[in-house]
Amino acid sequence: MENKKANKLIDKILKNLDKTGINTDTLIDDLKELRTYALEAQVPLVVKVLRLTYEHIESTESFMIPVLDDEPIDDDEDVEANDDVAPVESLKYVIALMKNLKNKGNISDLKEYRDLLNSY
Repeated sequence: MENKKANKLIDKILKNLDKTGINTDTLIDDLKELRTYALEAQVPLVVKVLRLTYEHIESTESFMIPVLDDEPIDDDEDVEANDDVAPVESLKYVIALMKNLKNKGNISDLKEYRDLLNSY
């Protein structure tokens, strides 16, 4: 997003995810606040993804949507060890996509996350 306050909030959310993981108390409020910036900027895709994201987190207490498969992932690795990291990494990726909405790849990935969240 082009709004400096929105980008600062995105940075804050990413930093908090690194520190505390998915802490629903502050995370949901931050996502709702970020959504107001997206509403002001009139970016309906981001508004929708943010709403679906915080509703998903409210209902599951986590982020159950996996990271998108753009890069080959070595499936031979022990996946169980990454189960508790994957939700945070996937959520961080979704939030980070919102910083640069001029990138067509980011828009495409946001649409894919929207569809995954809708079908969850």
